[in-house]
Amino acid sequence: MEFNYEAGDVVYVFIRNPHTQDVANVQEAAVVKNPEKPEELAVFVYETYYPLTEDMAIYSSLEEAEKAYESYFGENTA
Repeated sequence: MEFNYEAGDVVYVFIRNPHTQDVANVQEAAVVKNPEKPEELAVFVYETYYPLTEDMAIYSSLEEAEKAYESYFGENTA
């Protein structure tokens, strides 16, 4: 699996509220080396490392993330 990200990149991801699963927001995150597997990348957000996988909704710009967020979670998505 290949990504166009490198350690040190700033990206934007969707984060769900752990207490209210139907609430999500866009959050700035950092791409870092995975501390458990240094040969792999992870996303660091809210003091937690998430392995960078194909299943992750990750965006290079805030504008791109907000547009996708509105598409998935906006009021007009019924």
